[in-house]
Amino acid sequence: MKTLTDMGNDALKAKRAVAGLTTQEKNALLINCAEALKSNYIHIISANEKDLENGRKAGLKASLTDRLTLNKDRIFSMAEGLVKIAELPDPIGRFENMKTLPNGLIVGQKRVPLGVIGIIYEARPNVTSDAFGLCIKAGSAVILRGGKEAICSNRAVVELFKNVIKNMGIDENIVQLVEDTSRESANAMMKMNGYIDVLIPRGGAGLIQSVVQNSTVPVIETGVGNCHVFADESADIDMAVNIIVNAKAQRPGVCNAAETFLVHKNIAERLLPPAAKALREKGVELRGDERVRNILDGVKPAKEEDWATEYLDYILAIRVVDSIDEAIEHIMKYSTGHSECIVSQNYANTQRFLNEIDSAAVYVNASTRFTDGNEFGFGAEIGISTQKLHARGPMGLKELTTTKYVIYGNGQIRK
Repeated sequence: MKTLTDMGNDALKAKRAVAGLTTQEKNALLINCAEALKSNYIHIISANEKDLENGRKAGLKASLTDRLTLNKDRIFSMAEGLVKIAELPDPIGRFENMKTLPNGLIVGQKRVPLGVIGIIYEARPNVTSDAFGLCIKAGSAVILRGGKEAICSNRAVVELFKNVIKNMGIDENIVQLVEDTSRESANAMMKMNGYIDVLIPRGGAGLIQSVVQNSTVPVIETGVGNCHVFADESADIDMAVNIIVNAKAQRPGVCNAAETFLVHKNIAERLLPPAAKALREKGVELRGDERVRNILDGVKPAKEEDWATEYLDYILAIRVVDSIDEAIEHIMKYSTGHSECIVSQNYANTQRFLNEIDSAAVYVNASTRFTDGNEFGFGAEIGISTQKLHARGPMGLKELTTTKYVIYGNGQIRK
């Protein structure tokens, strides 16, 4: 097993190889890797079953098991994601904001790779494929460090990619997998200045905060998703029910799933009963404030920590509010800045919500589950950035690049 220092040195050499690939070569590589995923899906499923068995023994909860599970459809979806990345315009080498100065200098920016990208993530083996595809198309080498829950799956996928890369005569170290899944390996990656140019964590609050607080490598913070849906007094009942059920229960173990449902007091008695019925049919446990529990039976009391929790599970906190002002105040207090939705037929209220909610994605009458690079038309994404510097929201190809200034002259000197 290579040391992290060895991997860093190999990545420094490999980043020149991937940066030198043409768009056609990168696209061919991604398409070949997609075919390898489809041709070897049985092998990947077999590796994934080992991870699932280990997860069952460790008592992994259902929502995390869902994120870990690979089947034929999910593997083919991973392959489709690589193909979509291949079809996207290549940002590398693009000139932007070119202008001619009074002295005749032509000044502008050229989009270039970040270099070596490190990614630390948890029990989602599809991230292995998405991250690889995006980093390669963005012209960077990538060092992947997944969680112990998915090590067999991640190893199988990366080995397939490496075989394709070697067969194409490219440096196989453009992608590397850290197979040491100990906390020490993650901590060591956070200190790999001089090897890794940027570190991106993907996972729960604990992982993200650990990386943000301890890394000496520059970090792009991807989001913990304490997401909200607010139904104001003008909300269409059926629409509100459909949106909250989808936002919570369509796939609860992901960061864009709703965790809190805020309901205006003037609509609560009409909206909460059908919403609760539909949510319970999906297996969702409800936790509510006193006014919610006065309307609905069998609702657990919501505690203060419920408003701040990213459950990633079939649990939903519900609160009745007196006004849009109270809803906005609640969201601004507890939100992680990921995705928020207002369900409303009132134009003034929707515009207030859009203007005053300071999150990466703000919705009017649509599920928070759409906060996703594929859904936004970017192809695959590396994560949802909830910070404000460099990138915010779904991080596609452009967000995985940087720029340098280029200046054309014809002999100018500064006086």
